[in-house]
Amino acid sequence: MGEGKNSFGTKVAVALLVALILLAYASDTGTSDGRWYSILPPLVAIILAFLTQKLMLSMASAVALGAFLSKLPGHTFEPQAWGKSVLLTGQLMFGALTDTTNLQILAFVMLILGFISVLISAGGLKALILRLQRYVRGSRSAQVMTAIMGFLVFIDDYANTMIVGATMRPLADRYHVSREKFAFLIDATSAPVAGVAIVSTWIGYEVGLFQDLSSKLNMGRDGYAMFFDALGFRFYCFLMIGFVIFNAASGFDFGPMAKAEKRASKEGLLEAPGAQPMTSKSFRMNEEDPGVRLSLLTAAIPIFVLLAMVFAGLWIDGGGLERGWFAWLSVSNWWQVISSAKNGILILAISAFAGWIVAINVAVLWAKLPPLNTLKASLMGFKGSLLPIVILVLAWSLKGVCDELHTGPFIVSMVGDSVPPVLFPAIVFVVASFTAFATGTSWGTMAILLPTLTPVAHALDGGAYGMLTPVVLAAVLDGAILGDHCSPISDTTIMSSIAASCDHLHHVQTQMPYSVLVGFLAVVCGYIPAALGVSGWLGIAFGLVVLASIFLAGTFRERVKRSRALSAT
Repeated sequence: MGEGKNSFGTKVAVALLVALILLAYASDTGTSDGRWYSILPPLVAIILAFLTQKLMLSMASAVALGAFLSKLPGHTFEPQAWGKSVLLTGQLMFGALTDTTNLQILAFVMLILGFISVLISAGGLKALILRLQRYVRGSRSAQVMTAIMGFLVFIDDYANTMIVGATMRPLADRYHVSREKFAFLIDATSAPVAGVAIVSTWIGYEVGLFQDLSSKLNMGRDGYAMFFDALGFRFYCFLMIGFVIFNAASGFDFGPMAKAEKRASKEGLLEAPGAQPMTSKSFRMNEEDPGVRLSLLTAAIPIFVLLAMVFAGLWIDGGGLERGWFAWLSVSNWWQVISSAKNGILILAISAFAGWIVAINVAVLWAKLPPLNTLKASLMGFKGSLLPIVILVLAWSLKGVCDELHTGPFIVSMVGDSVPPVLFPAIVFVVASFTAFATGTSWGTMAILLPTLTPVAHALDGGAYGMLTPVVLAAVLDGAILGDHCSPISDTTIMSSIAASCDHLHHVQTQMPYSVLVGFLAVVCGYIPAALGVSGWLGIAFGLVVLASIFLAGTFRERVKRSRALSAT
């Protein structure tokens, strides 16, 4: 029955693809901002993925379609377009594989999975889990502990997902937390936390963009000052953090996530039947070697080295050494150093390599793991990185196609600048969400929209740095994160699925309702009132009260239902 549905979905997808190509041929008109069909590649990737349940095939088809559309010759059929599109597809994938930053990310993914696999084989993660078990008594406390870990690893969203996922997954499995719920907890405490933390790789990127805007528009405002001006309007990030806390503490779920949690708790199935987890089976089944010396230090030392290398690398790269021996004790110095760092991804890759080397040495010298077994464990981790690497390359290729077709500028051009100021921040938030959803990149969305929409806010403020500008800055940043959370082609969403060993499409399907609800509250409780002059912090507080009320009501309803069920029996 499942194969029949899948076959039907594939046929519908193929028919849709052909129809869209023909429609694009028939209406090849547009502006320099892009044509209407510039949104087709990401849209097709998403639709095909849900219809066929074949993510890689769907993304590859979308890249090929985008390459063809970018070579669309007009209203006349030219066979050369097919050859040109095939050539462009190859160029995009080769470019994604050879891009320096992308290679650094792929190296980080491979090394961190090798690092994690060694920690598992040496028994370090098991010792850490045994220590954490003192504070975990069931599914709910396992979820709370996962959220706390997510808040603590705030330096970078990539590091967050991989470290928290590897550390907490065995404990979540033991207490029957569904893989979908675990992936959500990882994803929801990565970008939202890194995006507002006063020290993180995200802040350096955001402040750099703000500084450029300030210079171009003569705002006379420092980039970090602009970050703090916008901080009180980061409604989605703060409300999502509150959502995670309330959700984990109450144990109340709704929508597809409730079904996943019921399946895990009642039937003992952590994954849905037919699920395709994002890591290989051999990596997921890796366990500690018999006879190793179980010690918390086996995990604590390599993880400490990894995080210390990240901080030290950012400090050196950002010019921290020039500030004196004790300058690192100043938070303001850290802000400035992080904003000046230019090689955050490279630092992560180098730190992962250093952590992996230290993990091997600690495993051999302290845990007494045979040297050959550390090699086997590393290779098992590297093998587990193959599937996510392919999907990341396809995601980057799809982003390249969107750049070729000017997908981002087209979406921006649809908004225009003739909207009421009171609605402008909310519209910007929605546009940023849709742009990130369609292109699969939050940082790319920020880079596209901030230079485009901030001048509009600046003009609505009367050509000065007024009240509306920081609200719009926050709306772009938060909308990019919301869209990233909902997009199946987002690299951070993909990496959350990797860390949780969760079927990627199942992760997206269960997380999307939660993200959309928080996004809706960000608009209603945050961006519209803020445009009217209401304090952003007041909007955040009101949104948290609404969320708390939703979970209290939901928990009360579940208790009443259980009580009635017990009375009936």
